[in-house]
Amino acid sequence: MYGLVNKAIHDMVCTRFGEATWNEIRHKAEVEVDTFISMESYPDDLTHRLVKAASLVLDLPASAIMQAFGEFWVQYTSTEGYGELMDMSGDTLPEFLQNLDDLHTRVGVSFPQLQPPSFACEDVEEQTLHLHYHSHREGLAPMVVGLVKGLGTHLNTDVEVTQTQSKSDGADHDEFTIQYKPH
Repeated sequence: MYGLVNKAIHDMVCTRFGEATWNEIRHKAEVEVDTFISMESYPDDLTHRLVKAASLVLDLPASAIMQAFGEFWVQYTSTEGYGELMDMSGDTLPEFLQNLDDLHTRVGVSFPQLQPPSFACEDVEEQTLHLHYHSHREGLAPMVVGLVKGLGTHLNTDVEVTQTQSKSDGADHDEFTIQYKPH
């Protein structure tokens, strides 16, 4: 994953729990990097070790950390130079979710080694849709829940997300039912 992801994890932990907690997590994860470079690619394993260590240090399930990170990621990227791209991706939750693959294509111009997931919306109705999430990476479905909730906040929309299909249960991709209501 690109350093931007690990940098965001650092910033989320430091903002919410302080630098000492971050250093404890980094030490437990056996990560010797002091400063992540946003545009540099790091092994996925490093990010997974950080999440696992954060789970131990904070005494929270890894899924709760990934969900919180997903919510944080939306806010973080909108203030770290990607706000215009996000603004161009949609004014409503369904529109934004339907444009996620296009957003990743545009982001890929700056991050040539980007291996983004793919999203598809189905049965889009007035306040409900089904989101299909395809990724070669394992264990990121809780982050998708957080991302959708973060997008709801970003787009002034109440959101409820229910995972209805899981790769961890043998499905070929994760699927979510999303109920939404703009403010």
